[in-house]
Amino acid sequence: MNKFVFTYPTKVYFGEGIAAEALKQELPRVGKTIMLAYGGGSVKENGIYDELKNLLLQADKEIVDFSGIMPNPTYAKVQEGAKLEI
Repeated sequence: MNKFVFTYPTKVYFGEGIAAEALKQELPRVGKTIMLAYGGGSVKENGIYDELKNLLLQADKEIVDFSGIMPNPTYAKVQEGAKLEI
């Protein structure tokens, strides 16, 4: 096998009301379109989906919704998301 280095940094924001602060820091690094990818309905039931969607719309971002993602998604499921119009 050829030598290589793989880095997969993760930043996690915690705390009540942190979404607005996090998006102010992160959105300048991304493009116009944001994909909201999630599994079942709990993200909508607990209110975070609506909060994020509203913050993204206020930031003039376009939103692509991709729901129904299972834990450890299959390659086929990932390809479904890749085919969505962005």
